[in-house]
Amino acid sequence: MNQKPSNSCIAIITARGGSKRIPKKNIKEFCGQSIIKYSIDAAFNTGCFDEIMVSTDDQEIAEIAKKFGANVPFFRSPELSNDMAMTAPVLIEVLEEYKKLGRYFEYCCCIYPCAPFITAQSLKAGMDLLIESKADSVLPVVRFSYPPQRGLVIRENKVQMLYPENYNVRSQDLESIYHDVGQFYCLKSTSLIKEAKLFCKDTVAIELPESEVQDIDNEEDWKIAEMKYRILKENVKNN
Repeated sequence: MNQKPSNSCIAIITARGGSKRIPKKNIKEFCGQSIIKYSIDAAFNTGCFDEIMVSTDDQEIAEIAKKFGANVPFFRSPELSNDMAMTAPVLIEVLEEYKKLGRYFEYCCCIYPCAPFITAQSLKAGMDLLIESKADSVLPVVRFSYPPQRGLVIRENKVQMLYPENYNVRSQDLESIYHDVGQFYCLKSTSLIKEAKLFCKDTVAIELPESEVQDIDNEEDWKIAEMKYRILKENVKNN
């Protein structure tokens, strides 16, 4: 598992411009460097990819991505550059554009640009698992820290259990539930094109620790992520 896969692989970093909740989110400075650099560096450090590109509609993002070593051979179409655009069609567009250039990729890895906790190790583990398992896709997941089966809702100003049948069930006796970490997706290109989904019918998972996962959707998330990242790096340095 230490050798580069012989199959043709592309890393696609999806970085649309025009973020509203966090202006210039995909290139904003995070703990001392542009946040997209974390994703680009992780992709390069895997040694897995024959091509590392950024799909964007934004000239500034394109220039910064190229400065960090990624390729931007074409811009994203206007139809896939609005707030409602989904990621899977963006990936398919990239594969189709490369096909026009005479390049075909058996596997692709979608990497989000705002994922500073991403590591080359987890990316490589995902790509290795995709190829060795012969699955259609690999999904990184993290376990919910508190069981959703014991979740509460507020209805008509009254608190009640969403699943009251679990009132007397111990947390440790409930099935573990996971969620998508929102960092990357490893896919067989033919399966992506056929199903147009980020993870397909035949999907296997790799579990990541909660310390390496953080959603960044608004300014408060950003502050929390920076604090968490600094603590994580400090712990790594001291161990």
